[in-house]
Amino acid sequence: MDTYGFDRLIYGFTRYRSGTSLGDPEDFIVLTNHDSAYTDVFLGERHYNQAPMVNWALNNEGACSWEILAQMQRSKTLTDAERRVLEFNYAMGVTAGYTVSFKSVSARSKGAIALTAKRGIDQGDIDAVWEEHGRDIHLINNITHLKILTLPYITAARSLTKRQREALEWVGDGKTMQDTAMLMGLTVATVEKHLRLARDTLAVDTTAQAVLKASFSNQMFVLEA
Repeated sequence: MDTYGFDRLIYGFTRYRSGTSLGDPEDFIVLTNHDSAYTDVFLGERHYNQAPMVNWALNNEGACSWEILAQMQRSKTLTDAERRVLEFNYAMGVTAGYTVSFKSVSARSKGAIALTAKRGIDQGDIDAVWEEHGRDIHLINNITHLKILTLPYITAARSLTKRQREALEWVGDGKTMQDTAMLMGLTVATVEKHLRLARDTLAVDTTAQAVLKASFSNQMFVLEA
């Protein structure tokens, strides 16, 4: 993206969107090369919840010029919270760019990337770049998004042990507790303990939810290195 004039990126993806919530931030995939002075506030203090382009991405698909922000300012349709986010962005040199919102495969999932133009490049300049190269830029980011979704994204707080994963895999295969215990060479009580710890690790209430979340995070039916 640097060759096109975008030197700072934030990619985000969640599978746990519901209503007005994006889910637990610990379950997000977030990739960025912004410096900590920016991310500590925008991500750490959850400014993204009030960011106009994040809100646009949640309700749209495709690519959008940040020129829309100037239009919102002129029409005075920004909320006070959105205006504060823009003021912070401008102070940090995040002034021009594009947002790409990826096609969702379910109502619960959403992914997007914010492409920030280099300092000194205004929105008109980057719009001209997009006019010439936007099709390629959009394609590259869509391919990257699809590749990221195939990778394991396991945080330390969400990483299952081998036994927890194995127990969930057998449950996901439809095995009963007795079957799982026999297949694992354990007692039913020990299997129940592994499942309970798996639920705690994944921060869910039921084993069915644990199977779903472990599957989403590519922790089930994976080959050991």
